[in-house]
Amino acid sequence: MTRASDPRPVAIVTGAATGIGWATAQLLAADGYRLSLLDKDGTQARTRAESLGPDHLGLACDVAAETDVAQAIALVLERFGQIDALVNNAGIGDQAAPTIEQSAEAFDRVLQIHLRGTFLMCRAVAGHMLARKQGAIVNLSSIAGMAGIPGRNAYAAAKGGITAMTRSMACEWARDGIRVNAVAPGYTRTALVETLEASQALDTRSISARTPMGRLARPEEIAAVIAFLASDRASYVTGTTIHADGGWLALGAPENTLPPLGR
Repeated sequence: MTRASDPRPVAIVTGAATGIGWATAQLLAADGYRLSLLDKDGTQARTRAESLGPDHLGLACDVAAETDVAQAIALVLERFGQIDALVNNAGIGDQAAPTIEQSAEAFDRVLQIHLRGTFLMCRAVAGHMLARKQGAIVNLSSIAGMAGIPGRNAYAAAKGGITAMTRSMACEWARDGIRVNAVAPGYTRTALVETLEASQALDTRSISARTPMGRLARPEEIAAVIAFLASDRASYVTGTTIHADGGWLALGAPENTLPPLGR
């Protein structure tokens, strides 16, 4: 067991078993953090933690369940004695249907995981951070919370809510030494996106053509922004959302004004 007196910082990453969460966990571990990897798939979370080394912890946690969150935070504090950074990455996809065909149950579930989950994790960790007068929280927003994407009602509402909640918490806790920021990724080449691409449910070539940088993000590129906001290098940054989207939100002209791909 790692000693609580170990000087290395401790970070929690939710949704840590795959995609951006896993890329973030790897980068933070390389930066010297001791990691608590939380995921609904506890087996995979533990496997991922073991692959990083003996100083890391993997836990099963449904971030939308208040008891799961409380138990996970208690276990992290029992193991490490402190929490220096929290990355709220856990999320699920939206229902793929026109608005008039969407179910309220599926809508609610997306908000529960993304928005309620972020709130519950922030609230649970903040008590510890407030007592220590230090800490950094990084929430995962999305370009879907900033721009209209037809049909993505629940996901957009959840991510827009996370952006607003990030500002509120940042202002509430700034004078107590806690920074709260968010990252809004654009389309990112995760395993899920590649599966959707293979089934032709997602046209990544059209997405790339619409993106000024001409490609999707790599998970490690989003992780790098998260790691920056969690670190002391961002010591005067709070209440902001960084758009890591390859210029997607900046484009205000038709995409045919962009140079062709692969020129």
